[in-house]
Amino acid sequence: MTLAGEMREAAAALLAAPGGAPAAAAFTDDDARRWIEYRPRPRPGLSIADLDRTARKAAHRLLATALSPPAYAQAMAVLALEEILDRREGWARGRHSEDYQVIVFGSPSDDEWGWRFEGHHLSVSMTVSDDRVSPAPVFLGANPARVDTAGRVVLRPLAIEEDLGHELLRSMPAATRRRAVVADEAPYDIRSATSPASARLEPSGVARADLRPGERALLDQLVAVHLGRLPDELAAGLDPAGGDVHFAWEGPPGPGTRHYYRVQADDLLIEFDNTTDDGNHAHSVLRRPRGEFGGDILATHRAGVPHDR
Repeated sequence: MTLAGEMREAAAALLAAPGGAPAAAAFTDDDARRWIEYRPRPRPGLSIADLDRTARKAAHRLLATALSPPAYAQAMAVLALEEILDRREGWARGRHSEDYQVIVFGSPSDDEWGWRFEGHHLSVSMTVSDDRVSPAPVFLGANPARVDTAGRVVLRPLAIEEDLGHELLRSMPAATRRRAVVADEAPYDIRSATSPASARLEPSGVARADLRPGERALLDQLVAVHLGRLPDELAAGLDPAGGDVHFAWEGPPGPGTRHYYRVQADDLLIEFDNTTDDGNHAHSVLRRPRGEFGGDILATHRAGVPHDR
């Protein structure tokens, strides 16, 4: 079965499950469909907490179609962190690991449809046209980003993404690092934030072509980790394969402080930040300036342009 077929099957099972029908919305509702909100805010969709066991499992199966096994594990850790954060806050905000919404736009039997699974620190949007799947935005965050005991890590869902960014920056000679570091202070949040559209960010930083072989290998590995959140066929379609890739860093280079990096290539924007002074609140996102919310495959489909399936 194709990936699009797996998504159709999982979405149809969700909508057919007891209590799952309210997850449906119109595909033409662009305000609801072209949406990303990773903060604890009200959002459109059907709460996981309101689903019975069968429907809840269907929602999770739908989410799993869009993520690789490691990324699905990261997503489940993100959900669990809601309970940890609630305890740290003295249970004052009532955060809950089931406070996530799932929504299906259009019918899975339609030529064009889409879906989203979203809540605090998780937002995964997929658009389907015929047998083609267009991913993005895909957001994962973590607060706390790290849980320790006796000086050792208990849980750190975004460790690889953060550590590889630091390793890449440290590997550069001073002159190259000065080109990569485009600001002395990190932004408050990822630059693309909750905008329904993303665009290339300036300054671009240092080009992959200007890095030494070992540094290029680290950059390629960093891109692969972020793309590796997706199923292989989706990741392969976004892989810049050593093309015009740029890396930029904002903030101090050392760990334990607020820092941010971005990687940009053709129709690809990857951002990562750790936003608090103690370096314990992380955000990461994969966006596509030309393919956001299925813009690429929908334009092709509506223009009647033939494509490989």
